[in-house]
Parts: sequence; structure tokens; C-alpha cells
Amino acid sequence: MQSSNHDSGFTVRLADQRSGQQDPLSGTSARGFRARRRNRHGRGLRGEVMLPTLPGFRTRGERFDELVMDSAQRLHDIWGKTLDGVRFAVDEIPTNLEELVAAGEAAPMGAYIPAGTGDGPLITVYRRVVEQACDTHEELQDLVHDVVIEYTAEMLGVAPETLDPVYRRRY
Repeated sequence: MQSSNHDSGFTVRLADQRSGQQDPLSGTSARGFRARRRNRHGRGLRGEVMLPTLPGFRTRGERFDELVMDSAQRLHDIWGKTLDGVRFAVDEIPTNLEELVAAGEAAPMGAYIPAGTGDGPLITVYRRVVEQACDTHEELQDLVHDVVIEYTAEMLGVAPETLDPVYRRRY
């Protein structure tokens, strides 16, 4: 839109809302206010908002994955070759959660899938179910370890107390 005020050469050109449009008079691209205001001098953000060394840098899912891997590593350190080839995984929720809730059953905290063709046994821990059962980080850490021990004991066909001497003795 152009408006002129008599013959003085005064013109007003409103920027088109479509980004990347160039103003034919000045040759500059028309950007919205937010784009100009956010990166006013062309520098952008100066650095990370949270440093990688701080605990808030990782997501809850990444911290939960680390708890599962720490627990699996502890069991592997104790039992060694017995647990070679066992895979540990983290999933958000069980696939049949709606059916379990409809039937009035409790949601499982994990699952054990026996070894298939070419793959080792798989132990899965369900993150959301385990997190819902805990109030503090210490409780979460203990419960994750207990779930890993229980399903590993189920896989090996032994009592959980034989896998880890401190199983359920932390409460």
C-alpha cells in the first residue's frame, strides 16, 4: 500500500506479512518486529541456556535412562558373563495399558522378553509407571534398581535376593 502526501515525495510503504518479501524502494527485506527484536545485532543467542555440567541440562527421560543403565551395570559387575547379551530398554508405558486399566489390574513396571532368533533377552522398564510410584529421586533410584533386579531374576529363574544382596533392604 502506498500513500503520498501531495508532491513532496513522501511515501509510506507497509510491510507485507509474508516473510522474505523485499521492499522494492529500499532493497531490504521486510521482517516482522519479533524477528528484528530477537536478533537485533545479528548475534543470536550467546550461549547455552543451561550448561551441560548442571543437572537441569538433561531431560527426565535421559536421567531415567541413566538410572536403568547404572543398575544394569551394577548387576553386570556382580554377575559378569551370566548377563552377557542381555539387553535393557526403557519404554514410556506398556503397550496394553488401556486394557489393564479397564480390567482393574495394576500396570506392570517392566517386562521380560526371552531371547529370540539372533537377539538376546530383553528387559524393559516402563518409565512413567515407575515414576508415578515414587515421590523422591532416592525412591526412584531404589525402585528402578529393584525392577531391574526382579526382571533379571525372572530371566535367570532365581530369587531376586540372590542377584543383589541389598535387594529391598534400603527401605
